[in-house]
Amino acid sequence: MKYRIFAILALALTINACSKKSNPPANNPPVVTPPVTVTPIISLPAGWKMATGFMTGFPAGIQLYSFDSIFNTQKIKAYCLAYDSKNTSFEFKPVLSATAKTPSQFFAEETGITLACINGGYFGGNQSFSLVKYNNTVTSPNIKSVTRTFNGNNTAYYPTRGAFGVSSTGTPSVAWVYNVGAGNDLIYSYPSPSPNAVNTAPQPQPTETFPAGGSVWNTTAAIGGSPVLIKNNNIQITDAEELISINNTTSRPRSAIGYLSNGIVLILAVEGDHAPNYPGINLADLASLLKTLGCTEALNLDGGGSTSLVVNNTKTVRPGDNGVERPVVSAVLIKRK
Repeated sequence: MKYRIFAILALALTINACSKKSNPPANNPPVVTPPVTVTPIISLPAGWKMATGFMTGFPAGIQLYSFDSIFNTQKIKAYCLAYDSKNTSFEFKPVLSATAKTPSQFFAEETGITLACINGGYFGGNQSFSLVKYNNTVTSPNIKSVTRTFNGNNTAYYPTRGAFGVSSTGTPSVAWVYNVGAGNDLIYSYPSPSPNAVNTAPQPQPTETFPAGGSVWNTTAAIGGSPVLIKNNNIQITDAEELISINNTTSRPRSAIGYLSNGIVLILAVEGDHAPNYPGINLADLASLLKTLGCTEALNLDGGGSTSLVVNNTKTVRPGDNGVERPVVSAVLIKRK
């Protein structure tokens, strides 16, 4: 009887143990999350690619692209920021500083959410020579007169230099402009630049009626530069008329800003002064590069050692001054509201 009880207990324990054995794992493949594909907001020409390493935390509607290849027989390295200017979550903010500072400093010192910063217009020391306008307030006009030699005498000329601006609805435009009158707040734009030229008599000072076809330039924010590169979908480099003394035929670092017909704004920086690998680009090729990206209008900004594009608090192109950013007095910030 005792042996029978032990046998029954042993059988019960065996059945219980078997019932507690786990079933073998199912032979299912691991779940793999496919990578998120980000569609470019512009049509990218050959050689351009998404610079995703700079875009951590970027909202939809703003992207950065890079190019490191041959363009018009010469190797260039460039970065291009694109954003939808009519998207009310973004802000185009030109800024002016009383003392020169680097674009990285402009970026770091700005409050709120800053996404990118590029150097602005021309300057000397701590004085701006280019238009800076923000929130309908002009803090610096485009230079109103320059001195050139005519008939052996120093003579005042009055150039209508280029500027890029956005309206209250975010509509971008590029124009030849002049701050008309005694103050700086009244800005007129003209369908063609004042036809100045070196070694010819100066044109009259621009007014509401000269050059012909002028009208009030309705922008709430703007940055000046020179020269205009593309106007009305045509390459039109007007450095002669704008009386801007820059070396436009030599490959140098360049900064530029323009827009597509759908309102997408492009901010471009081309690395340079690092021969033989990256000497830079001349103005004609710069205009052509912007045209291949789809720009219908575009403006050259200060370049050379001033060129610097900071995205997500990180420098993109290597600055031309031995890799060190040059302090500048104006810059353009792209912010998230």
